Amino acid sequence: MSSAEATAKPENSYQAYRPLVALVVGIGLGIASSAWPAEVRSAAVGTADFVGTLWLNGLKMTVIPLVIALLVVGIAKSAEAAQGGRIAGRSVVWTVIFCTASAVFGTVSMLLLTRALPLARSTAAALQQALGGVEQKTATPLPGIADFFKGVIPPNIFAAATNGDILPLVVFALLFALALGRIAPKRRTAVVDLFDTIGEAFLVIIGWVLLFAPLGVLALGFTVGATAGGAAFAGLGHYIALISAVGILVWLLAFPVAVVGGRIGPGVFARGMIAPQAVAISTRSSLASLPAMLAASRDIGVREQVADVSLPIAVALFRATGPAMNIAVAIYVAHWLGLHPSMAEIVAATAVGAVMSYGAVSLPGEVSYISSIAPIALALGVPIAPLGLLVAVEMIPDIFRTVGNVAWDVTLAAIVNRSADGPGQRPAMDRTRSE
Repeated sequence: MSSAEATAKPENSYQAYRPLVALVVGIGLGIASSAWPAEVRSAAVGTADFVGTLWLNGLKMTVIPLVIALLVVGIAKSAEAAQGGRIAGRSVVWTVIFCTASAVFGTVSMLLLTRALPLARSTAAALQQALGGVEQKTATPLPGIADFFKGVIPPNIFAAATNGDILPLVVFALLFALALGRIAPKRRTAVVDLFDTIGEAFLVIIGWVLLFAPLGVLALGFTVGATAGGAAFAGLGHYIALISAVGILVWLLAFPVAVVGGRIGPGVFARGMIAPQAVAISTRSSLASLPAMLAASRDIGVREQVADVSLPIAVALFRATGPAMNIAVAIYVAHWLGLHPSMAEIVAATAVGAVMSYGAVSLPGEVSYISSIAPIALALGVPIAPLGLLVAVEMIPDIFRTVGNVAWDVTLAAIVNRSADGPGQRPAMDRTRSE
């Protein structure tokens, strides 16, 4: 995200409310339609289903090419950043480690949460009936473990793209991006610029599609409200609570990791994080929180030369809450629809969620939501149609995404600072305590 975009974000934040308002109005009209004449109601549901499906198809057509372009560019730039010096290299390595751990944590925590706090049976049944009509999936035999690993390496990349086999495509993009690091810099730059341009073009397309998000969400909300009634609101509330819970857990884990891994006193770290987290809550932007993070890092004892390198890299590449919450959304959709992914599909979705985050670039909220979660949903074997509804309420969990990312960015800087301590340096915890 450019500085101009970051500056414009607060001014345009009202746009995030339009899909939410459209969703509430759509569900409300759908519920009210039960009192309409049967012919009028049937025609309205048919029209809403047509409009909603058309809008969803517009989103889906951009997913695979956009994901490939973003992955190639993001991972290639991450690899380049890792070669920018010892501090930069360690920052990238810790980013990969934490993102992988976040993906695994998100999978495990959401599986446990949906089991401990399941959606009410009556609500689940109503939503399954409503959402099942939006996008049907054909049941296919579950692959054996040998077939699963064979499928990781695509024999035909174009056939994988046509079939929507997202894990082989992610593996291909990862290998291709890493291979670019072995060719001449001039040629590598040309290829990365090409994929960057392709990605920007698809972002323009998805931006056009998202201009019609209020209309598409209104249509989908009407369809769901007409079928599920008040259960639609109950389902959305349950979704917000569980996804936010995952974000809160990831955020809270930053504190013990900073204390143990960065050797920062718990009170020092908690006090230092007040200002950057306040900015994060008000702006929902890690980039806007960067100045406060730099100040907080110095206050807790991170050396200036470490903070000035590791924090910008973290803001550009590190999304600690992203893998956990993105995978949690896909697993929740499966729970919503009464689907039971196989262990192979869960492993594939976790792997896709982790790899997608290694070179994640900062994108507008709705674009990031679709481009990050749709590939995970495809790997998990669940429809992506419900994402068209859930994107309207993402602004609430997004607060916890940003707050968690900010806390983990500073934690990463503290860990890199400790790992960069020379023989004559006192550990960060000792320095902050003595002060």
